[in-house]
Amino acid sequence: MKSPGIFLAVLVFCSTARAQTIVVGSKKFTESYVLGEIAKTALQNAGFTVEHKQGLGGTIILWEALVGGEITLYPEYTGTIGEEILKTKQPLSTDEMRALLRGKGVGMTGELGFDNTYALVMERDRAAKLGIRQISDLRKHPELNVGLTHEFLDRQDGWAPLIARYGLQMRNVRGIDHALGYAALANSSIDVKDAYSTDARIAENNLIVLDDDLHFFPQYKAVFLYRLGTDRRAVTALEKLAGTLDTARMTRLNAEAERTKNYALAAALYFGQKPESVGSDLAGKIGRWTWQHIKLVAASLLLAIIVGIPLGIRASRPGPVSDFILSTIGMIQTIPSLALLALLVPLPFFGISPVTAIFALFLYGLLPIVRNTATGLQEIPTAVRESAAGLGLEPNAQLWKVFLPLASRTILAGIKTSAIIDVGAATVAALIGAGGLGEPIISGLNLNDSKTILEGAIPAALLALLVQFFFDGLERVFIPKGLRLKQ
Repeated sequence: MKSPGIFLAVLVFCSTARAQTIVVGSKKFTESYVLGEIAKTALQNAGFTVEHKQGLGGTIILWEALVGGEITLYPEYTGTIGEEILKTKQPLSTDEMRALLRGKGVGMTGELGFDNTYALVMERDRAAKLGIRQISDLRKHPELNVGLTHEFLDRQDGWAPLIARYGLQMRNVRGIDHALGYAALANSSIDVKDAYSTDARIAENNLIVLDDDLHFFPQYKAVFLYRLGTDRRAVTALEKLAGTLDTARMTRLNAEAERTKNYALAAALYFGQKPESVGSDLAGKIGRWTWQHIKLVAASLLLAIIVGIPLGIRASRPGPVSDFILSTIGMIQTIPSLALLALLVPLPFFGISPVTAIFALFLYGLLPIVRNTATGLQEIPTAVRESAAGLGLEPNAQLWKVFLPLASRTILAGIKTSAIIDVGAATVAALIGAGGLGEPIISGLNLNDSKTILEGAIPAALLALLVQFFFDGLERVFIPKGLRLKQ
């Protein structure tokens, strides 16, 4: 059977692993982007070739990528290391933390110099009107609308243990993107959100940080985690960053990143370099993102066609096997895209790479192809089937010379639907470093910048239209002329 060989070949087609390159990862919020750019510049100044994979989702994805060797290092916080990675119940000293990380093949640099702890924030005027100054005051106002990042909702040092410690009974709690939460505060859609203490938007938006009067949140000292075995010169370059960033300086860099919509310019300020204006190579960047996007869609769609049409042919026959095929593929379609990516990242052969994105898109693209192939074959009239048999054609000849041509219009419609779904779903691939038009969309969401979002959204929409026109043209090639005649 040739399909597995083709399957692996197509996956490897978009793999972009580069030997001898230090890969820096960062999470999907401004400060992590900026710290990633600072590390990148420091390593480049030390003579290394560096790639920065920006906005790779949350802690789980970054940690799995580090342990799996997909990235070399990324910025992290001691509170997160203790609570989410090492999952300890008691406070750890720096030496204890390093020893436990070393057992997992990971090293930790010295602290960068600031503590970016979690906090709950409100609009200053709203908090003053209600008499809320500290977290315990929220007990008197269970009616307030609370908007929290999805990671904070699920963390061991997040919402559930926080409300248990403080005895809060908030009735209206929802998950919301970190950057969009600030807009929701501004328009009063929510009253309280989680934030990071060094976030520049706290001061810019005239927000108040509620006092953690029961001292729930641990310290979140910024450090870099790196793979043991990383070139010692690179580790030395990172260690030179320790103790050089206090809270005020980090807050200014975050503010600069959000003001200029450019993380590299903010990092340049750290090194005392004069920030230059953003270059006019927007067309080049959009072209690069679009080409990455096309490769992801093309590879995943080819896999879906290779696997989906045979499955659809089998599913067109009645019986429990057909029911199993259709129900299984339908169930896959219900898995949220980010959840599927997070599940695939730690598995062998995947990681944070285009291979993972292609495989996830392949799974999402199966349903329209399989279902349309099965439906197209099932709708062939009995008289046509009897005629094909009466001509003395073998079963395989009936399938290839009669049934599939008659069902070709329905099958192609399924492939077209799958391709358009992939164009949209592929934007999530940027969360695992696979590139594509999701990069500016995710960055724009983080910066709450509609212009940056549109740099990815408009080309993605145009690409979907081009896919539509492309498959309309394919109908003239693959659909028998008689089936194309309009009634």
